[in-house]
Amino acid sequence: MKLLKTVRADPSDTFVFDKAAQPGEWAVSGGFMFANLDPATLTGKTRAAFRGGFLGIDSFGWSTLAQIVEVSAEQHAAAVEQLAARLVERCGAPDLPTARLAAQEEIAFAASLGEHPQGMLIAVSRRWEKEATRESFRTLQANAMPKAAPVFSFVEVADDEETPAEHIDFAAMANGERR
Repeated sequence: MKLLKTVRADPSDTFVFDKAAQPGEWAVSGGFMFANLDPATLTGKTRAAFRGGFLGIDSFGWSTLAQIVEVSAEQHAAAVEQLAARLVERCGAPDLPTARLAAQEEIAFAASLGEHPQGMLIAVSRRWEKEATRESFRTLQANAMPKAAPVFSFVEVADDEETPAEHIDFAAMANGERR
């Protein structure tokens, strides 16, 4: 069985969203958070969350990316219970049994996105279209390179001709002089 966990590839989530999810939280699409809002009126960080955020179910913060992970039945059940508790605490669900049904649906939907290999990253894109919120998901393949490619590389070139040493006087340049 697979579920989604939040990922923070760089610090951008901390300033793109009002509240960034912590890396490694269970994640759901989070589209339900915008059910009672008019997407045309969303601005700033709320709009950023609407357009491209996964909801971390512990912090109720947002993450641009989620990663597919293998989970046990116990972890799956714990994610459902955690989301159900948050729906009561933060979204006004009337009671835990009602919230649990909604949480089961959200977790099942998140699990359905896990048809790809473990470790695959997923991004979400939301838009308001024909009086409904439309979500689309795309996978991102991790780079197969074992380490980052160098930004600069220096190559020594052997030359038959001797080049005179060049002297640059930075102090003179700073004073506007040319030498």
